[in-house]
Amino acid sequence: MRRSRLLALGIIAAVLVAVGAGAVAVWSPPEEPAARGGPASARSSDDPSVSADPEPADPEPADPEPADPEPADLLLALPRPLDPAPALGAASGPVADRLAVRAVLRPLLKDPDLRRHTGVVIRDLRRDREVLRAGGDDPFVPASTLKLLTAAAALSELGPDHRFVTSVARASGRPAARPTVVLVGGGDPLLASTAAAAELRNYPAGATLSGLATRTARALRAGGVRKVRVGYDESLFTGRSVARTWEPNYVPDGVVYPISALLVDGGRFGAGQARAAADTFVQELRARGVQVSGGAPRRVRADNGAVTLAREPGAALEDVVEHVLQVSDNEGAEMLLRHVGLSTGRAGSFVGGVAGARQVLSELGVPFEDITMHDGSGLSRSDQISLAGLSRVLQLGADPDHPELRVITTGVPVAGFTGSLSSRFLGSSTTTGRGVVRAKTGTLLQVHALAGTVVTRDGTLLGFAALTDRVRLRDNIDARQQIDEIAAALAGCGCAG
Repeated sequence: MRRSRLLALGIIAAVLVAVGAGAVAVWSPPEEPAARGGPASARSSDDPSVSADPEPADPEPADPEPADPEPADLLLALPRPLDPAPALGAASGPVADRLAVRAVLRPLLKDPDLRRHTGVVIRDLRRDREVLRAGGDDPFVPASTLKLLTAAAALSELGPDHRFVTSVARASGRPAARPTVVLVGGGDPLLASTAAAAELRNYPAGATLSGLATRTARALRAGGVRKVRVGYDESLFTGRSVARTWEPNYVPDGVVYPISALLVDGGRFGAGQARAAADTFVQELRARGVQVSGGAPRRVRADNGAVTLAREPGAALEDVVEHVLQVSDNEGAEMLLRHVGLSTGRAGSFVGGVAGARQVLSELGVPFEDITMHDGSGLSRSDQISLAGLSRVLQLGADPDHPELRVITTGVPVAGFTGSLSSRFLGSSTTTGRGVVRAKTGTLLQVHALAGTVVTRDGTLLGFAALTDRVRLRDNIDARQQIDEIAAALAGCGCAG
């Protein structure tokens, strides 16, 4: 089972502190990527429409993932050792005092940037006990914190070790000497064109089209075949590839690409994704000595009589989920939602996926009466979630009876260091949260959310969610800062009773 690089960093950090470094390093965060069209590992996937400008022209990434700083700089800059994996579920350690938590948060919640519609919920995760809830029972627009629900549904339904398989089939009904081979999309969110492309995007070890081409060429040679036609099959997913409730600029601006069961390199080919994947596969076959005839690859269906020539399993689902949560991968979340739909006997579509997620999460005790899902990524402004619903999902990630869900709390970004939190918690007002806040970000224009875990100054492990969804346009950046300050205040709180 793959764990994030944070495990190694945490261990090394603890060693350095034990040795007694006392050194001071000055680390300036890397510059944000200039354009959304660059490498997708640097592309933010929360809706990047955040600006202090009253009428922003083109949305800019709010939660970018800059290139990782050098590990030594990270370690020396840590205010305290980076906990590689908080001890979840054990009913031990300090007990959070409700009045102390309320006293710490009250001044922040009175800030005018947040007063229009803001909610906060705090839980003692080791005891499954709500410590504080502020903001009433009205649901909120979750933005990308909705990905926590999608992840929980996928992990629970499919299991953390599940792997999505991309395959190549030999279609029946063609002459044996010149068969048609079909590239069949298995809905792998992290399918890469080559190993180099996977490394560029910081994917865990998984499937590549180049690897699939190698296996296919080997199988063809073994059967005495040197010349083929190529088709592609993306029929695993059905329905719309773009949600009706998404903003019309999302696809043109690269916030999200059309969803396909044959998506490669994170969707960088945009529209015509499956055809582009097939073109890449043809190039890889030719590089391995296979002659491809018949013009451009065509969309076909791998019939029941097709024989599988090669298959490439992707990364384990737990690792896929961690990647999706770290970089807030919109396409990846939507593909996971479709797999939930298929696994629960429904269609691999927005509608089928949402129905499947509702079934799975309801069985886990997530209250769905105040939850509305239109997608799996949280890009829809029509999505709604209650504080109770989001709090329950966080508790599931800490529940020792559900170890398959633990990555929901341990695999999210670490404040100031990884994923969509790498460029946040860097200022003096939030530095207490660096390295000890782990949370999923959520960002839409005039909407900010943060949900995850934090270890307080006296060692209490808290789950928290803070959401605000009616921010005045001029207060966009300030409101996000206030959300960060809430998490940082919990980290610095001596709140044990």
